[in-house]
Order: sequence, then structure tokens, then C-alpha cells
Amino acid sequence: MRERSDETLMTAFAGGSMEAFECLYERHRVALYRYVLKKTGHSATANDLFQGAWEKVIKARGKYRPAVPFRAWLYRITYNHVMDYFRQAQHTVELPTDKLASGEPGPESQVASEARADRLKTAIGKLPAEQKDALLLKLEGGLGIDEIAAITGVKRETAKSRL
Repeated sequence: MRERSDETLMTAFAGGSMEAFECLYERHRVALYRYVLKKTGHSATANDLFQGAWEKVIKARGKYRPAVPFRAWLYRITYNHVMDYFRQAQHTVELPTDKLASGEPGPESQVASEARADRLKTAIGKLPAEQKDALLLKLEGGLGIDEIAAITGVKRETAKSRL
């Protein structure tokens, strides 16, 4: 199943294959969770929204059309789910304060890395919501300009300028 395309797997899942769903979930869970976490800034909220997004995928499996790239479809569902949450809760978006350092760098490089990460978080936090959405979809979702445009409901040039 690993060598099958996302679109083929989603079609198989829509036909009832749980193995196909498990493969899709494994392929996309890490990046999708990171996207939701960075959108919300809170792990508990991110966990709930991440699970809710997959529930929506499961419920909408019969509506999926293979002509649409699965990843774009998945992120569109997730984006809408997160936006619905913010509209209902009227939250402001804050980025997590967790450190992003990996491995065990020395003290100097760790301090420099933390300072860069803090500056990046601050800069991303100051972006208008539309630019932040486009940036996170690109960085965390690995999506292209056309997919970002489709997900956010804008024209290609608008998505490009937001990036």
C-alpha cells in the first residue's frame, strides 16, 4: 500500500478499506498535526482539532473525487475545521512557546537557536492572518501555491503575494 498514490488510497478507503485509511493517516499525520498546532498554539486544542479534522475526512470519504489531489483536499478540510473553531471561539492565535531545538547543541548554539526561533515566532505572530495561513500551509503542509489558493479560497496570484 505504501507505493500507492494518496488519491488511489483515498478511493480505496471510500470503498471501505481501513488499511488504505491507515496508510493515509500515517503519511499525513505528523505534518497535519504540526500545521494545526502552529495555527492554534495550544497542544490540547490542536489535539482536538486534529482528531476532528480526521473525523471530517472519514465522514466525507464518499464525497472525495480522485481528480482533486488528496493532500489539498485534506488540508482544505482541516483549514475549514480550524477556521470554524476560531470563528466560534473568537480566539486570537498565539504560537506555542515550546522550544524547537532538536538534538543536544552546545550552550552557545542553543541560545542562538532559541533567539532565532523566538524572532521567527514573533515575526510569524505579527503577520496578518491571511499571510500566516499561507505560510503555515506552505511550511507545515508542504503545499504549493495552487493548493494554498484552493484551500484558502483565493486566486493563485493572491496566494502567491501572501507568501
